[in-house]
Amino acid sequence: MKSTLPKVLHPLAGVPMITWAVDAALSAGTEQVVLVVGHGREKVMESVRQRFGERVDFAVQHEQRGTADAVRAGVGAVRDDVTEVMITYGDVPSVPPEALRRLAAARGDGLLSLLTTEVDDPTGYGRILRDAEGRVVGIREHKDCSDAERAIRSVNPGLYCVTRAFLERGLAGISSENAQGEFYLTDLVAIAAQEGAVAEVPWAAAVLQGVNDRAELATAEEILRKRIADAHRRAGSTVASSAVIDRDVEVSPGAFIGPNVVLRGRTRIGPNAVVDVGSVLDNAVIEQDATVRPYSIISNSQVGPEASVGPFAHLRVDSHVGHKASIGNFVELKKTEVRAGAKAQHLAYLGDGDIGPGANIGAGTIFCNYDGVRKHQTTIGEGAFVGSNSSLVAPVTIGKGSYVGSGSVITRDVPEDALAVGRARQEIKPGYASRIRERLKSRG
Repeated sequence: MKSTLPKVLHPLAGVPMITWAVDAALSAGTEQVVLVVGHGREKVMESVRQRFGERVDFAVQHEQRGTADAVRAGVGAVRDDVTEVMITYGDVPSVPPEALRRLAAARGDGLLSLLTTEVDDPTGYGRILRDAEGRVVGIREHKDCSDAERAIRSVNPGLYCVTRAFLERGLAGISSENAQGEFYLTDLVAIAAQEGAVAEVPWAAAVLQGVNDRAELATAEEILRKRIADAHRRAGSTVASSAVIDRDVEVSPGAFIGPNVVLRGRTRIGPNAVVDVGSVLDNAVIEQDATVRPYSIISNSQVGPEASVGPFAHLRVDSHVGHKASIGNFVELKKTEVRAGAKAQHLAYLGDGDIGPGANIGAGTIFCNYDGVRKHQTTIGEGAFVGSNSSLVAPVTIGKGSYVGSGSVITRDVPEDALAVGRARQEIKPGYASRIRERLKSRG
């Protein structure tokens, strides 16, 4: 991956890669998940614990000496009452839970079952070896293959289900006498075939692909994002083909997610809400029947029922747009409460504010919230009207039902039902425009 970040922590659809593998194992019905960790284990364990808590146990592989050695380390952490073990990988994030359920069911009363797949280019994969009747009898790693074996397109993705007793016995018989000098878990398949039939579960190659570089990471993400979008579509939402939705996003039935929309983190979209073209939402809540118009950005904020935001609006951290309130084009909010029915339709910066129900904020209004040291609050009363191009120097309160004249700079509180005008008196000097032009020309 050419990165200091452990491979399994690279993000896929908004969560670390390892999340997908652990979730698949848990969703398949496993009673215990043991994650074998080695290099960078502190970071990996911290990330997994944050999400899964006590549902995942850990085992340490101190030296990376092959897959069988990793499994040997993991088996030591498996509970004593467990009689069946499934082996999967933290860097195979696209495997669906259904594949793991089928793998477990296929073993039946046998010793071992495995997933297999066919690929056009099997380079690097272990090849599936079969007898004359087509039964799996072993796996040969790529570097140990003969020319004839390298032509085999049926390969081993490395996912197994095996009895605990056979696994422990088989691991004891695996040696490192191979081209890599490692303990191959694949040797277990030949041992199982010698003692009884191996159950095979064919599966689509794409979802069994491991991730070894950032190109393969991107391929896996395409698969997972389509899976996410299709799940929302089947649940009753309209999701454009170009929309990008993270794993932890919730989309309610009836919602519309437009083209090139990006939904990140733990964003929640309510019933019948609309998020239109090109909008980017990060940990946002859009409630029922609300509308986010094109190219709006909403981060860690909430849009209430039947409210509208945008186009080209920016809601920054801890902002809330109330019921039927309206935030229009090129309006920016930061830590501001816009209460029911209030409006700010054009070209405004409203930071650290509380805008009362039904208030109207005119175009070009600025809440001057920062004095160079601290942030201060601006409070707009219910039904107040703030004229265009006004600057409100916080801390300041505009009373209920009051008016602020356009172009005003307001530095003191305005009582209820008052008119505040804070601007210089206009003067008109006839003929002065020509004098100014002549003066400018004389200066060259």
